Amino acid sequence: MTVPASRVRRRPAVPGRTLALVLVLVLALLAPLGLIFVQAERDFADDHDLVSRERLGVRYLRALGPVTDTLVEAQAIAVAEGAVSRASLAAAIEGVAEVDNAVGDELRTHERWAGLRAKLEALPDRGIGDPEAAYRAYGEASDLLLALYRKVRESSGLIRDPRSDSFFLQDGIGGDLPTATVLAGRLVDLARLSAKRPAAERARVGAELAELRVSALGPATDLVADLRSAVDSSESTDLGANVLTPLDTYQRSLETFAVYSAPGAGRSAPSTDQLTRAGISAQNAAKQLRTVILDQLDALLRERLDALERDRLLGRIAAGAAVVLIAGIVALHVAALRRDRSRATPARREPAEAGPAPTVHPEPPLTAPGADRQPVAVGHGGDADRWRPFDAAR
Repeated sequence: MTVPASRVRRRPAVPGRTLALVLVLVLALLAPLGLIFVQAERDFADDHDLVSRERLGVRYLRALGPVTDTLVEAQAIAVAEGAVSRASLAAAIEGVAEVDNAVGDELRTHERWAGLRAKLEALPDRGIGDPEAAYRAYGEASDLLLALYRKVRESSGLIRDPRSDSFFLQDGIGGDLPTATVLAGRLVDLARLSAKRPAAERARVGAELAELRVSALGPATDLVADLRSAVDSSESTDLGANVLTPLDTYQRSLETFAVYSAPGAGRSAPSTDQLTRAGISAQNAAKQLRTVILDQLDALLRERLDALERDRLLGRIAAGAAVVLIAGIVALHVAALRRDRSRATPARREPAEAGPAPTVHPEPPLTAPGADRQPVAVGHGGDADRWRPFDAAR
């Protein structure tokens, strides 16, 4: 009979059956991870562009500072009918022109700067014989300067800064301080002009001085409040230590200026000499404070950029680790599937390689001993009836 070949039990191909499920799970994980990563990259790009543009605004504001100081000083000299130094004003103009050429496209300041520059270059070198005309000419230039300050803050995004400390700093350095400086100088010059006006105009001059005094002291007071709010709301330990000392100096000079800018007893205009000295002291304190504010504001923006860079790096590392982990899981399942297939292939090829199965001849049925023995006739062929070698086994 034919002997049946033994069957080899095969291992169930678990990796093969689960590979499709693993791929589906991988896609299900990669889709939200990819969406989160792309959204994080977009947010980073938006925040990075915003902070970078704000730093351009700080750079522009820093260049406008010398123009502000030089313009206020030149106005005082022109109203006093003295000779105005064009060298310092020209150097300040060139400084802003260089910055405007570099960042004016992004901040969209070319047009406003071109108008202001033309106005500054057209200012007279010395008193033109009419101090009132000089006062008006410099006043128009300073108005254009303050408008450029506002344009820089708006175009750079400083005016919409989301952090409390940097918002108060930019409001002080780009709005309050230049306005207070320009109006304080204008108040000093108007007080000097009022002494030369006819007595019939003293009532009108007194009203103008009172109005201008309020306009000048208001931004200065707001500046003090902004800086104190920035220090209180900031997490930086350097801000308070660096800002409070020059702020106290500015505040003391401001108080002195407020006292001397008020009308005295029996006169409608303040004392010109005392107000001039107080104005110079306040302007010097404002210069020192402006440098500190710009440095601190730029430092805060740099720290924010560094934090954004670190967050992006951590996000990319986390995304890369997740991709590597998922790829490793898939690779393990694929390797397991290949091993399973390599083990199953020899088992399927084994019957073919062994050749045809040998034919097994059936054995004769067993019988009782002597059952097939025939009687031997005496005298007849004993050789034919002789016992065969294997008869005993039958």
